[in-house]
Amino acid sequence: MRHPIAIGILFGITVLVAACQQKTGKTTENQQDSMKVSYEKGSFGYDLDFLNKYDSVILLQNESGLGQIIVSAKYQAKVFTSTANGAEGKSFGWVNYKAFDAEIDPHMNAYGGEDRLWLGPEGGPFSLYFKKDTEMVFENWKTPAAIDTEAWDLVAADSKEVNMEKRSVITNYKGTPLDIKLQRKVRILENAEVEKELGISLSPGLKSVAFTTQNTISNVGSAAWTKETGAPCLWNLDMFNPSDSTVILIPYQENASGKVATTDYFGEIPTDRIVYKQGVLFFKADGKSRGKLGLTAQRAKQIAGSYDLESGVLTITKYSLDPSKTYLNQEWTTKKDPFVGDAVNAYNDGPLADGGQMGPFYEIESVSPAAFLKPNESLTHQHAVYHFMGDKKEINQLIKSLFQIEINDIRTAFKN
Repeated sequence: MRHPIAIGILFGITVLVAACQQKTGKTTENQQDSMKVSYEKGSFGYDLDFLNKYDSVILLQNESGLGQIIVSAKYQAKVFTSTANGAEGKSFGWVNYKAFDAEIDPHMNAYGGEDRLWLGPEGGPFSLYFKKDTEMVFENWKTPAAIDTEAWDLVAADSKEVNMEKRSVITNYKGTPLDIKLQRKVRILENAEVEKELGISLSPGLKSVAFTTQNTISNVGSAAWTKETGAPCLWNLDMFNPSDSTVILIPYQENASGKVATTDYFGEIPTDRIVYKQGVLFFKADGKSRGKLGLTAQRAKQIAGSYDLESGVLTITKYSLDPSKTYLNQEWTTKKDPFVGDAVNAYNDGPLADGGQMGPFYEIESVSPAAFLKPNESLTHQHAVYHFMGDKKEINQLIKSLFQIEINDIRTAFKN
């Protein structure tokens, strides 16, 4: 059953009022109308108030009420941010406040988003971001509108789950029009589901929030997507707030052939910012030096994450991964094999050559295999995000369970 947008509007307003009541105590109906609660920047309540100025966002919450996430159909089905501690709690996602009142950028409009869906390949002979026969340079790069500026259709929403979809025709660099239908289901998870999915036990000393996204691409045209025509792929990008004490953690297969990671997407990452140790890639996420890396499906594992040594926040991502399938090269070149690419990426933002900077933020990303689909066929990519905070001994136990390392290994990773 298709629910009207009004459901999302009413739901968002209802939850916002409830959040205000939670913060200030009992209120009368007249007081609710006139009361305005101010939250500190960096808190979930601040971001919820800000985003409600631009969209009737949808708020999902777990049964404790402390774990909450903000979803927007208007802004390309993004999960903007989340919290594990209610409106006053830390906001985990990066929101680019200045972008909302800015003029539309012809290349990309970076509104932010703790989990946003993009499409690949970005570069190569089947790129979705460059017109046919144009040089692959920034001046010619343009993000498809369906994942940049256009609103998605809200199909259904309740307090636990949101379903959204989008139809679009995108012509790739080869000149092939791709008739695409995108579907995205976002669902907040309860603790029992988190424990099952990650194989862990959560104690009362931990606060957490988690959500999963089910991302589906369908070929709704009349021609098959092949290695000759080119094919798209699904691409989940998670944008988080950096700090001087945050380190990205990417476990990798030690017995696979070839280099562990591609580290020169935007120039080689300096050796003092990346370490390989105990089967884990450690990558500084301070937002001070621009660099991107990627691991193939043969090298990657199904989880990645980050840990902030100061705040004690542990972030985990888990995603679909199939080493038997073809992954696409995203690089801005037609001189490399387009069918050999990475399945997992990480990005640390930093100043550009001209001194400007989009963020700062950092990203953990996962990519689906190439969608070689016949008409009416579909491909689905799962991507989930988990945040944990609380007792550091218990966080350390989670890190040991998930990465086979300890907090001290993270603390000393970049020390000689």
